[in-house]
Amino acid sequence: MRTETEKPAETILVVDDDPGFRRLIEAILVREGYQVETAISVGEALRAGAARSFSLVVSDLKLPDGDGLEVLRWWKENSPETPVIMITAFGTVSSAVEAMKMGAIDYIGKPLTSPDELRLLVRRVLEQRRLEAEVELLRDESKQRFSCDALLTSDPKMLAVLAMVRRVAPTNATVLIIGESGTGKELIARCIHSNSLRAGRVFVPVNCAALSPTLIESELFGHEKGAFTGAVARHLGRFERAQGGTIFLDEIGELDANLQAKLLRVLQERTFERVGGTQQITADVRIIATTNRDLNKAVAEGRFREDLYYRINAFPIEIPPLRERPADIPKLARFFLEKAARSLGKPAPELSPEAESLLLGYSWPGNVRELQNVMERAAILCDRRVGASDLPLAATRAESPQTIKAIERKAIEEALRANGGNRAKAAAQLGISLRTLQYRLKEYGLVSPRS
Repeated sequence: MRTETEKPAETILVVDDDPGFRRLIEAILVREGYQVETAISVGEALRAGAARSFSLVVSDLKLPDGDGLEVLRWWKENSPETPVIMITAFGTVSSAVEAMKMGAIDYIGKPLTSPDELRLLVRRVLEQRRLEAEVELLRDESKQRFSCDALLTSDPKMLAVLAMVRRVAPTNATVLIIGESGTGKELIARCIHSNSLRAGRVFVPVNCAALSPTLIESELFGHEKGAFTGAVARHLGRFERAQGGTIFLDEIGELDANLQAKLLRVLQERTFERVGGTQQITADVRIIATTNRDLNKAVAEGRFREDLYYRINAFPIEIPPLRERPADIPKLARFFLEKAARSLGKPAPELSPEAESLLLGYSWPGNVRELQNVMERAAILCDRRVGASDLPLAATRAESPQTIKAIERKAIEEALRANGGNRAKAAAQLGISLRTLQYRLKEYGLVSPRS
């Protein structure tokens, strides 16, 4: 057995009793960077399969202790995700056809017409296996339903957002989610997908800002072999992988003019072509896009296509920043604190009133994501109680004590008004105890009207 450390994840089992042909296959595959194990019989192959997993099996049809179809049958029963290529000599084509019917991915002739025949076949089969594994992973992730009710909010603006999500989810409308970084745009997008008719299919995220401008077209639409330097095989893009499901274009405002034009065509004609290809591929996908930019301004400045903007803006949803949702801050802080403590295997520390006031007074430029990071840090550092000094906010952009009190007072007044003066319900909405609310009412000289 020979091994190659360049690609340790892809190991191929070659089963053939002809030493010359077996060594030839092994040498070709090792030069391609694969690890190779060999077996000379059905029994040896099955023992190897029971001992470890393989990325691919290449097996002769004729073996000294049985039929190569036994090898194929064993892998189909015990490791159905592993592709099997059969080797067929002249005169055994009917057996090769039978092997294909039983589930072999393909077959090659013996002797080989050229080393490239094997190289290209193995490369294609392994690429297909990787794509199928990726799609299955995306499908599993998509099956995790995101309930809108599970989002922790009592803020009227966010409740209005969730009402819009429930309205648009069952349709096939293109959605544009607008909001600052860290407000939870992807979570809202997953909520829409998970409550749509496409919920059982894949949700494919694309970070438009993170992809290289030279690679993003290939990443979105795929490419054909030879389309450009380094394109050694066909590559399926995100749109093709999202077929039947939802594609999530995060920060769509970062796309250049060329990509904007191609995306507009997908939205208008529901077709696209791989880079270097001519085949028209149907785009059976729902598009959900996000932006943290003012696309209206980008259109006025000529940086974003007006026709594309109107296409993606069919159903806009705007998420308010965390600083405009003060009533949600204590509730979210406690949720993240408890979640982080659970992951650390420790009891959740108590959030002190001083820490809570500091959280309410901070401007949260990083929004919910920043709050989560702050509470995860607090869970690590604090055992019983989180004080104001435990939060890394005081020296940054926290507001003055007067502003904190104004924000807190306004949040209490709004909660009491929304709940008809019911203190218990207002406290629950604010995420604080009734005793804390009564203390704050006395401190701010507020008298809640009785319902």
